[in-house]
Amino acid sequence: MDRIDRAIIDQLRRDCRMTNTELADRVGLTPSPCLRRVKQLEDSGVIVGYHARVDPRAIGRAFEVNVQLGLAAMDRGTVERFEARLTSYDEVVEIRRLFGSPDYLILVAVEDQTAYERFLTQELMAVPGLATLTSHFTMKVIKSEAPPIRPRRPA
Repeated sequence: MDRIDRAIIDQLRRDCRMTNTELADRVGLTPSPCLRRVKQLEDSGVIVGYHARVDPRAIGRAFEVNVQLGLAAMDRGTVERFEARLTSYDEVVEIRRLFGSPDYLILVAVEDQTAYERFLTQELMAVPGLATLTSHFTMKVIKSEAPPIRPRRPA
């Protein structure tokens, strides 16, 4: 991967909807070689997909909670059932199994604190194998990989 490939990736991370011509202009290529490079980055697995970044407030997911989870046992069956249950919840948007303690760090996104309390007591606390659970509420997002959502200007 050279500096042009890195420039292509940087530009696509900022705006994956730009035209190939616009991308080529931004990275200093003509359209055909630019398109070939993008295709190669996709085929080699460097670019794994494209997505729309949605304002979480618009879909009732603005309240994010980082949750630390510990299992009562770490046998294969318990871990597989636990992970399958966690992945089945729409409210759980990210799951990370960790080395050490806690065993898992998950990100839950819901509408508000009431919705989180309901999800916590009715779903998370009922997951078989769960031993410990600690919730951390986000005060402010300082940095995120995705570009910031800009407030809409009044029409």
